[in-house]
Amino acid sequence: MIAESLALYVHMPWCVRKCPYCDFNSHQLKSAAPDDAYIDALIRDFDLELPRLRNRRIDTVFFGGGTPSLFHPEDFSRLLGELRRRIAFAADAEITLEANPGTIERGHFAGYRDAGINRVSLGAQTFSARALEVLGRIHSADDTHRAVAELRAAKLDNFNLDLMYALPNQSVEEALEDVRTAVALGPAHLSYYQLTLEPGTVFHTRPPVLPDEDVAWQIQVTGQTLLAESGYAQYEVSAYARDGARCRHNLNYWLFGDYVGIGAGAHGKLSLALPQDISRSIKPKQPREYQAQVRHAGDNAVIGEISRISPRDLPFEFMLNALRLNEGFDNQEFRQRTGLELDAVEPQLAKAERQGLLARRTDGWYPTDLGRRFLNDLQAGFLA
Repeated sequence: MIAESLALYVHMPWCVRKCPYCDFNSHQLKSAAPDDAYIDALIRDFDLELPRLRNRRIDTVFFGGGTPSLFHPEDFSRLLGELRRRIAFAADAEITLEANPGTIERGHFAGYRDAGINRVSLGAQTFSARALEVLGRIHSADDTHRAVAELRAAKLDNFNLDLMYALPNQSVEEALEDVRTAVALGPAHLSYYQLTLEPGTVFHTRPPVLPDEDVAWQIQVTGQTLLAESGYAQYEVSAYARDGARCRHNLNYWLFGDYVGIGAGAHGKLSLALPQDISRSIKPKQPREYQAQVRHAGDNAVIGEISRISPRDLPFEFMLNALRLNEGFDNQEFRQRTGLELDAVEPQLAKAERQGLLARRTDGWYPTDLGRRFLNDLQAGFLA
């Protein structure tokens, strides 16, 4: 029997300092380094997931946060070694580490590579000293340049740069200079996305002055043009890649693939039977509570919450992310991931086509330029 592919997300929730725009499950570290006991908790958490992972194979791993680069290479070596003893990994598994340029010690990237990490996502955000200060980042532009040099020295050339635009008081030219600087560093992949004021963040409570909608749109369009001219093809709302460098882990999310989540606040989604048994899970958010629950759990325990997705909600759940992709989706992908026939969404597809939001391709559908601009409206058309 061929093992079905699966993605693994590992949440490492600590940061040196919480950024005022961040709504992720992150917590300020109160010690010099995270406790080794968290790695023990992650291993135990995975053991509790294993009964639901029979005949599965790990194709991608993503260490997100928080700031995973606060952990040492030995921590990742131990964790990945224990996981490989428990489940099969694809020979070409993509294993990504999120890293903050301000938390990388010399030589650590070589250590991460030796531990099994083969892709890095570096949170540059901007190269403007003023903007970095406003965003509450602990690193400088020089730190980003040094981190890239360290990546190159470690032969980790498959790396992503996170870049934000429409920052407080940012001009079009300032935003374009960020793109030029990022491109000059030669990442394989770029995440280029607009700053948004999310509920529960400092910026939402005390909003900074952001560029107006027209300026933000001009920044987006001119930035996208510059990226295209520099050899970065947009394949998702905020994802741009050189040939062969698309993020496989995120593509699995966007096409409603299965993934298991371990760690404080980690999300997961597993299909045990289509379409009647597809579930989502979330682990306790607070690291202390999470570790306590994992530590005291019995062998058949369920950590956190699991909720089943109603078959009537599956079309929206699928389209919510698949329509973020420039190339859209194949009809067969819809059938394989939901267990439904395309008839279940034919009226909605036809309506979106009449509205100019969707277009047909060979055995599939993709959002038009208009559909990408009004993506929320397109997605909402598939609500049950």
